[in-house]
Amino acid sequence: MATLGDISVSAAINLLSAFIFLIAFAILRLQPFNDRVYFPKWYLKGLRTSPTNAGGALVTRVVNLDFRSYLRFLNWMPEALKMPEPELIDHAGLDSAVYLRIYLLGLKIFVPIACLAFAVLVPVNVTNHTLDKVANVTASDIDKLSISNIPRESQRFWAHIVMAYAFTFWTFYVLMKEYEKVASMRLAFLASEKRRPDQYSVLVQNVPPDADESVSELVEHFFLVNHPDNYLTHQVVYNANKLASLVKKKKSLRNWLDFYQLKYSRNQAQRPMIKTGFLGCRGEKVDAIDLYTAKIEKISMEIAEERARVAKDPKSIMPVAFVSFKTRWGAAVCAQTQQSRNPTLWLTEWAPEPRDVYWQNLAIPYVSLTIRRLIIGVAFFFLTFFFMIPIAMVQSLASIEGIEKAAPFLEPIIEADFIKSFIQGFLPGIALKLFLIFLPSILMMMSKFEGFNSVSSLERRSATRFYIFNIVNVFLGSIIAGTAFEQLNTFLNKSTGEIPKIIGVAIPMKATFFITYIMVDGWAGIAGEILMLKPLIFYHLKNFFLVKTEKDREEAMDPGSLGFNTGEPRIQFYFLLGLVYSTVTPFLLPFIIIFFAFAYVVFRHQIINVYNQEYESAAAFWPAVHGRVLIALVISQLLMMGLLSTKGAALATPFLLALPVLTFWFYRFCQGRYEPAFVRYPLQEAMMKDTLERAREPNLNLKGYLQQAYVHPVFKSADERDDDDIDDDDDGRMSYLSGKIDHSDTVLVPTKRQSRRSTPAPSRVSAGSSPSMSEERGHPAKHGPPEP
Repeated sequence: MATLGDISVSAAINLLSAFIFLIAFAILRLQPFNDRVYFPKWYLKGLRTSPTNAGGALVTRVVNLDFRSYLRFLNWMPEALKMPEPELIDHAGLDSAVYLRIYLLGLKIFVPIACLAFAVLVPVNVTNHTLDKVANVTASDIDKLSISNIPRESQRFWAHIVMAYAFTFWTFYVLMKEYEKVASMRLAFLASEKRRPDQYSVLVQNVPPDADESVSELVEHFFLVNHPDNYLTHQVVYNANKLASLVKKKKSLRNWLDFYQLKYSRNQAQRPMIKTGFLGCRGEKVDAIDLYTAKIEKISMEIAEERARVAKDPKSIMPVAFVSFKTRWGAAVCAQTQQSRNPTLWLTEWAPEPRDVYWQNLAIPYVSLTIRRLIIGVAFFFLTFFFMIPIAMVQSLASIEGIEKAAPFLEPIIEADFIKSFIQGFLPGIALKLFLIFLPSILMMMSKFEGFNSVSSLERRSATRFYIFNIVNVFLGSIIAGTAFEQLNTFLNKSTGEIPKIIGVAIPMKATFFITYIMVDGWAGIAGEILMLKPLIFYHLKNFFLVKTEKDREEAMDPGSLGFNTGEPRIQFYFLLGLVYSTVTPFLLPFIIIFFAFAYVVFRHQIINVYNQEYESAAAFWPAVHGRVLIALVISQLLMMGLLSTKGAALATPFLLALPVLTFWFYRFCQGRYEPAFVRYPLQEAMMKDTLERAREPNLNLKGYLQQAYVHPVFKSADERDDDDIDDDDDGRMSYLSGKIDHSDTVLVPTKRQSRRSTPAPSRVSAGSSPSMSEERGHPAKHGPPEP
């Protein structure tokens, strides 16, 4: 059991670690040769030039010799806070700005709660001496500040019940105000946002097979019939996963070729040689440049063959399409309505923005998605509960008793005061942190297997699973497993009726473990985030071995992104700890407040200067954030009821029953009042924006803007280094997925079906949206593979 002295040692270690990280960051960020590592966002926007290209002495272009700048090593903190929120939204997007508001939400909730808890609950708890009288239970000074120090059947429990109500209503108020604010920010952002392809487009899945028409013709025919005034064009989806894999492999080979060519240019006395066997460690020695040149030529031929196969094979066409409309209003109507009498066919949803599309999963047949998600659901269940076994082992070993039992010969060493404080105040938190390091990657792979079609949905699903995992394993697992191991001997020597009482006293004592975890993860961990050690090392390795041009140097930068799938569950875990322990052990709250404040400043700096967000969802994740805070609130209420029931406060416990009911009612109220702004786009807003656009740009060529928007990146890359296998003489290759041909006046909706009963008379939609229209008139389409 960690004492106040152990917590002090842990705090000193973590504060020292954080300070070292900040000093290292302050020094490294000032060096000109690191400028692209710590300010990549400004380079990507074209608003910053490298100091290494400036004039002056060579030393000043590499090392900062202005010693006065080192004295202001914490200046980045006020600088990060200076940018106003509207400017931050323009600079980094609404997702980034709203993500930062989660940290502010934590401060708004917990600062008043901490003040009230320390003013009311701590004096109520500390003025008792219950733990001093309880035998066989190890207690620390921190535990004496908690509810465990209140005697059974005490009237003082009414203070905790009243505070539980006060904390609940304050959380309701802050959540409601924040939900209202974020919803208005989202609508304002969508109203003022620049034109984007996803505003006019929907993703259509599970297109039914048709014996008479290809997928492209069937999609066009369906939307010309059912959306005759709004349909503009469409883009069928091809299964280009193998082609994308080949292009990725070719890029890797190019990197090796660049490496050896650069190596040879620095020392032309000898050609670089490489062994052709396993990992370059065995086999015949050959010329490395010739070897990789030959490999690139071979894979370029494979890419050309695969591209031709995709273009000609009808089986490579998936029953999926991106359909674009003339107006945002038309897209909103289609995305938010049922298209067919069979609710499993012609499924429509808002298209992700092009950079948000996860192309690999669009090739997964829709019928297999349910099976995939069932498989992953079962796999996640077993992962979550079987993971509790090693976590319990780690929790038991990361303690004085566990180490002495596993390695008795270390007892003289670990009984030393400092070593003992280090083990009890620091080791459990760092052990759990290291144990969970690979979990986000595992959960992301599971989400990809489930078949979600956008990066944002993958991250949101992965974040949900990470949150559940944290509740079951990190929170409940740490409490139950840790308590069971620490009190095992006591349980064996007590009667069955005494065990619930011991658990009621012992569970609040686990707050000391979570305090150490907060300091490791939330203090030193956040300081390590700003140092960006991994991107720093990788950038300089790439810069030395691969970079030959300024474009190569830009590609060597790794700005990263917020990582919603890992960052948001971490924040939610702190909400859970704060709400659970606010009435149990208020001493934990200042540690959480420091985390929220420090993380807010750090991530604001990173968003302004470093992170380059992969997508923009206009804060679509906020309903999940809101819901998880309420889940944490319900958990805290249920645990409080359970705890009081073990403390002989049976008459007081029923007064807490209303809290979960009120929380559920509040969730339903917010769901009905604010959530529609995040799942549906108001037709009124769409019409207003369309009207303004027509007034400002009456001659806008929207079709030209949209028709290449949803072509697979492997086909529309303009970089000759990655895409030189595209045959420029074949003018259909770059746009063979599009449906553009010459415009024409009023025509009948074309179809290859035997009956045309479902086709209306003349459509006002231009014939230019379809290759099949040209074929109907006897003219081959200008673009696109021949239809079967």
